[in-house]
Amino acid sequence: MTLEISSILVKELREKTGAGMMNCKKALQETNGNFDEAIKTLRQKGLASADKKVDRKAIEGLVNSYIHTGGKIGVLVEVNCETDFVARREEFQELVKNIAMQIAASPEVLYVKTDDIPEETFFAEKEIELKKNDLINKSNDIKDQIILGRVQKTLKRLSLIDQQFIRDPNITVEELIKEKISLFGENIKIKRFTRYILGS
Repeated sequence: MTLEISSILVKELREKTGAGMMNCKKALQETNGNFDEAIKTLRQKGLASADKKVDRKAIEGLVNSYIHTGGKIGVLVEVNCETDFVARREEFQELVKNIAMQIAASPEVLYVKTDDIPEETFFAEKEIELKKNDLINKSNDIKDQIILGRVQKTLKRLSLIDQQFIRDPNITVEELIKEKISLFGENIKIKRFTRYILGS
């Protein structure tokens, strides 16, 4: 017997995830009406379908600006999609605005993703970790593992897509992008950004 799901719950799930009505209803049925589990199910399915689209060419999109309250921080960001039809959609414009706000709120972030970080930054961070006193008595294998873990953690702090999304800390910016890829059915990429800080 199929579980009856209230239209209010379906609507709430749709607003929360941006997924289609029938997908929301199905996810709630599959999880016996458990709202949080349904969100997880939709995310898992969304991410799976999003991963298939990440290699597609994205050359349309928007350049947007965000000036933080008080006018001391400003951000310019370019976010690409595949068609101008998606670029004109209100949800895409809201996504670009949220990404610009995320950049303004993340002063440590310097790159879109860890792959963009220069090799010399990796080696510089490794050198810093090598000199830390808490590693002196560790074996080389253990030392290497600890150093690599610490360096990767530091590099993730510099990467935009690895940040917790400011409007929903349960997901990263990368997961947010993948959710929108699933919603729009198009590849979406953050191409580049510049942050301006007054007096620096």
